[in-house]
Amino acid sequence: MKRNLKDYGLLVLKGMGMGAADVVPGVSGGTIAFIVGIYEELIDSIKSINVSSLKLLFTGKIAAFWNAINANFLLSIVAGIGISIFSLAKIITWLLTDHPILVWSFFFGLVLASTWFVSKDIRKWDWKTILSYIIGIIVAFYITVATPAETPSNLLFIFLCGAIAICAMILPGISGSFILVLLGKYFYIMEAVKTFNIPVMLVFIGGAAIGITSFSRILSFALRRFHDITIAVLAGFMLGSLNKVWPWKETIETYTDSHGLVKPLVEANIMPNQHIGEAVGLMILGFAIVYFLEKLSKTKTIL
Repeated sequence: MKRNLKDYGLLVLKGMGMGAADVVPGVSGGTIAFIVGIYEELIDSIKSINVSSLKLLFTGKIAAFWNAINANFLLSIVAGIGISIFSLAKIITWLLTDHPILVWSFFFGLVLASTWFVSKDIRKWDWKTILSYIIGIIVAFYITVATPAETPSNLLFIFLCGAIAICAMILPGISGSFILVLLGKYFYIMEAVKTFNIPVMLVFIGGAAIGITSFSRILSFALRRFHDITIAVLAGFMLGSLNKVWPWKETIETYTDSHGLVKPLVEANIMPNQHIGEAVGLMILGFAIVYFLEKLSKTKTIL
């Protein structure tokens, strides 16, 4: 696909959207990739990093390797994610701490709308797609209510955590950071990053690299051979994950971070009890943004 400078600028912005989502526990960057219409290209591009393409790199055929992995696209997305994480992390963390209902309401509208539009990509609804949709809902819902576990901290388990979390990160509706919470290693990994624990970081990154290159092949194959069933499962994931982004919550269990601040660890949803008007307005805004992006992408396709 030929792209100009403006196109790559838009890709960076889409990557920033993914990065902003990944900062929020419970919201997946994969969901944003679906919303902005780059999901399948992202999966295929990651999948292209394989033995054949790496052979081109190690034999000095840099240009061929660059084209083989769609590197301009990947570099734009990664740059956007990096910019977003480093520039927006503190802002979003502050908003989640001081205005959680409003932030979650906006994301609730985003995820709800994207679930609707992703479901429209299913070409034929039959018992297989309906069952896949239901399975996706059940699995995602179960993940959002599962209790964080106590797990070992040896390097093999850290490697597995990296592989599992990165797979969740590219699935719409399931947050990689939330999977780390369930695996009991979210705060352990965050502490390793803060203290620059190189062995733990390298093992985790190694697991993530193996996980994303392997899982992307499975996803790419599934989207190509079982398109409707795969989309149904992914849409189900997104619908089931709404339980996690419900704005009104009460804290059941807390933890103390490295700065001595008490923060929520396990939360339960409750009925709306405050900021209802603002929350509904932000839900509508989130829904409207996805609607606008969808119409814009349809217009570009027609042109």
